[in-house]
Amino acid sequence: MIDLDRIVRSRAGAKAKYIPGFVVGWLKRLIHQDFINEYLKRGYVGVEFCENTLRYLDVTVKVEGLENVSDLSKRYTFVSNHPLGAIDGVTLGMVLGRHYDGKIKYLVNDLLMNLEGLAPLCVPINKLGAQARNFPQLVDDAFRSDNQMIMFPAGICSRRMKDGSIRDLPWNKAFVVKSVATRRDIVPIHFIGQNSSRFYTIAEWCKRLRIKFNLAMLFLPDEMYRSQHGEYKVVIGKPIPWESFDKSRTALQWAQVVREEVYKL
Repeated sequence: MIDLDRIVRSRAGAKAKYIPGFVVGWLKRLIHQDFINEYLKRGYVGVEFCENTLRYLDVTVKVEGLENVSDLSKRYTFVSNHPLGAIDGVTLGMVLGRHYDGKIKYLVNDLLMNLEGLAPLCVPINKLGAQARNFPQLVDDAFRSDNQMIMFPAGICSRRMKDGSIRDLPWNKAFVVKSVATRRDIVPIHFIGQNSSRFYTIAEWCKRLRIKFNLAMLFLPDEMYRSQHGEYKVVIGKPIPWESFDKSRTALQWAQVVREEVYKL
């Protein structure tokens, strides 16, 4: 179960006592803690957690291109744009988890480890604190395992561009570096969907006001709540051989090439 009081205390440490109770109460309502806990108490774990999350929200997903990864013996790195921040993650867990009999791993923000049903599928990313020292080894072990890797290389949700389109910010290079090192072909995925206009407006104002904290992230559970009865589409592209990522470009440049391939799907 999600206990926001405990999470705030654990992450704020000694400073937690300075956080007013009404702020924590507001956050509980914002993330729909009771709605989420009503689902969590059902006890689903792993791929079943992903499947039943979509059922609980009455979300419909259309999938195209699964035949592009019909060879179940190959290890891939699946990389996707990140328009929603929640539904896109659990959807890929459902689609690929079913296809690979549960042998999948996400690289995720360590906050998601508070969802015990999802935690077994996750490699937590936390670049602060004690866990940060183990992070490189955790990632390396995951890429060398037999699991299929799922990543959102932008690191944060898509943003609204100047032309009004919803697109990821530039991707980081880690998926290229690790995939080449472990000889994994890379599979681009285009998840078609978007959050509310409010979400993107908040993100834009944070940028204008130079607020370093990702305030928009706090609204992602509410975006998930609003996605009830929604319909989304997932398009899986053809694998890109790891040998393609040669020295003609840097790893960071190759990451942007794959990002553009995603939006062509």
